[in-house]
Amino acid sequence: MIVRFHIDPISQDLYEYRVTYEGEELFGDAGLSSIEECIVAATEGLGRDAVAAEVAYKGIISGTYALASLALMSEQIADHALQTAVAIEEVSL
Repeated sequence: MIVRFHIDPISQDLYEYRVTYEGEELFGDAGLSSIEECIVAATEGLGRDAVAAEVAYKGIISGTYALASLALMSEQIADHALQTAVAIEEVSL
């Protein structure tokens, strides 16, 4: 199964995430200090059925990643999610 990580800022330095599958929330957490920390926590909470995850920051999907990539490249994936959201927001103004 391919899950989706929904990551959102809740204040200037805090983030929350939810993991969903086909629109149903599986689990989540709030109060994490970075987008990367959300990705790591979400990845660690997945069961064996998950093979990949879509990463969405502020409602904008930045990509779909295999679990191995999420574990090995969480910093780069977090940066890509942020840059994608910023780029979309700039052209949407």
